[in-house]
Amino acid sequence: MSSALFPFSAVVGQDDLRLALLLNAVSPAVGGVLVRGEKGTAKSTAVRALAAVLPEVDVVPGCRFSCAPAVPDPACPDGPHEPGPGTARPARMVELPVGASEDRLVGALDIERALADGVKAFEPGLLAAAHRGILYVDEVNLLHDHLVDSLLDAAAMGSCHIEREGVSVRHAARFLLVGTMNPEEGELRPQLLDRFGLTVEVAASREPEQRVEVVRRRLAYEDAPADFAARWAGDEAAVRARVVTARALLPKVRLGDKALLMIAAVCAGFEVDGMRADIVMARTATALAALAGRTAVLKEDVRQAALLALPHRRRRAPFDAPGLDEEKLDEILDGFADDEPDPDPEPDPEPEPGPEGPEDPDDGGPGDGGDDPNGGGVPPQGGPEGPEAADAPDAPEAADAPAPAPQPAAGQGGDAPEQAAVRAGEPFRTKMLSVPGLGEGASGRRSRARTAHGRTTGAQRPRGQLTKLHLAATLHAAAPHQKARGRSGRGLVLRKDDLRQATREGREGNLVLFVVDASGSMAARQRMGAVKGAVLSLLLDAYQRRDKVGLITFRGAGADLALPPTSSVDAAAARLDRLPTGGRTPLASGLLKAREVLRTERLRDPSRRPLLVVVTDGRATSAGVLGGDARALAARSARLLAADGVASVVVDCETGPVRLGLAGALAADLGGPAVTLEGLRADALAGLVKNVRTSAMSSSSPHTNRRAA
Repeated sequence: MSSALFPFSAVVGQDDLRLALLLNAVSPAVGGVLVRGEKGTAKSTAVRALAAVLPEVDVVPGCRFSCAPAVPDPACPDGPHEPGPGTARPARMVELPVGASEDRLVGALDIERALADGVKAFEPGLLAAAHRGILYVDEVNLLHDHLVDSLLDAAAMGSCHIEREGVSVRHAARFLLVGTMNPEEGELRPQLLDRFGLTVEVAASREPEQRVEVVRRRLAYEDAPADFAARWAGDEAAVRARVVTARALLPKVRLGDKALLMIAAVCAGFEVDGMRADIVMARTATALAALAGRTAVLKEDVRQAALLALPHRRRRAPFDAPGLDEEKLDEILDGFADDEPDPDPEPDPEPEPGPEGPEDPDDGGPGDGGDDPNGGGVPPQGGPEGPEAADAPDAPEAADAPAPAPQPAAGQGGDAPEQAAVRAGEPFRTKMLSVPGLGEGASGRRSRARTAHGRTTGAQRPRGQLTKLHLAATLHAAAPHQKARGRSGRGLVLRKDDLRQATREGREGNLVLFVVDASGSMAARQRMGAVKGAVLSLLLDAYQRRDKVGLITFRGAGADLALPPTSSVDAAAARLDRLPTGGRTPLASGLLKAREVLRTERLRDPSRRPLLVVVTDGRATSAGVLGGDARALAARSARLLAADGVASVVVDCETGPVRLGLAGALAADLGGPAVTLEGLRADALAGLVKNVRTSAMSSSSPHTNRRAA
């Protein structure tokens, strides 16, 4: 089967995505593109196709670091290079896998040769391969933290530094950074998010004709990739020529004071942090003008640049959806006079870039005019979450209460009527909750774990490829054998068996499973608002500590898995916001549902340790479908979780001068602590909770570790 890529010009619709990629092709200084959207929206297809329309690059023959022959890098590990003629080759598109090691990204030194022979035997990594090309990270939001750190350093400095036990290597690493992600699987760290110059939200078209064309082209490509690519070769050449022309025109584009004032006014009006947004907008507006064949930046260029450069920089909190208020943007720009006629006007047979994205003549069909990729347009992002009719049953209940006397006290056994969802209280910084022991889970910031990064705690023989050398342990292992190995000079005679891997301790991310009481005993609006505020605060903490989260609610006759374990903390916050309350309290059902979910997740991801957070006042007024005594059943369910070795904490939501202490009894059965809503705050003076300690951990459980954190 041919390895021909799907042509860039054959992508149907996705105008903003194609525009953002072309702008970076014209001006790599724009800073890359982050593509956000649901699965199956041609994100990866468009990015991989971009490399084919980029102009060729001249490189020094034989240089593994793609040095430019006119101005070779003086510090190139393969240098020094004398200026001279180069070899033209296509621009590279290098893909960084989510599970790649740090050595695969930045390169690796042959430690054995470096110590024994003093030779810098360096194997370049993906950053070297991407120099002067594209570095593509699919599912960039799932990238491990240590890879993100290395990527940020290289993107900021334009070079890659490798330091290993006194051996230092540096090489240039300037690349176009393109990332794709599905927001349902979690958000990006703010530091990495800001490194992307532009962001684009993509979604599948809702126009039947456009969807039909997508399917038609995809099937044609899969049947005969080479023939399909050949039919689009002319359009690909036209896009490539347009990029080359725009690159040549770019230095001549004038960014006047008026355009700079508009950019500054927009960034100030939207209260974006720092100055990177202003710089990116200026570069983007300039590239837009060059791509349109103009030498002056117009107001519409500034507007389009704002739509691409600002949405991801406006997130004031992790749960705020990225986006830009276009009405406010227009209000700011309306304060500036319309553009005067261009001194050297271009008739521009194609429309100028507008709020819907530019119409690109290279995006249509291969010359027959039968396909208009802009016909349906990209549907507006977001949209209604769904009808708000879920709370409609509340309406008739006002007429069902003829007298106030029969109303039962909350949680005293009566069936409280369902109440509509209430807004969460203001979030706050919570205390540190962590799982005891030493784990080996995914990189994160919550519980202690053996990790590839962190403080060195010891040494061991390497399992597989050596990545982190423990120099002292290696020398100690080799020293007794120097005479037997015939050492005669100053060099150390080293064998592979002498090498020792450093063991390190850092932090891991956990699975934080929330079990939230949504029964009638929690239904008082002020109380539920405070409870939701506390859970939202814990979700914010989970976001910052790179945890997976899940949400179980229990009310009425049973428990529901409102959100299966996911890396998308935003999704959990959205489900929490829509959570209604009312009904009896099936506490046992909630705990048993949690046990079932944790058992399944243990099979899927055995290295990720769970932390169970039960948010309740401790009342149990219903056994649900299980039958029997509700309180005894809840206690027995809690003890089952404790026997499984699940680390737990109970957030006691009971308020008022008279308290029954039922949440404390539940915490004792779970083998963990109980903390009040007030005591959960990081600045509270009482109820300090540093670790979740399980006092009844089963020694038979393979997931139990008796060491206290």
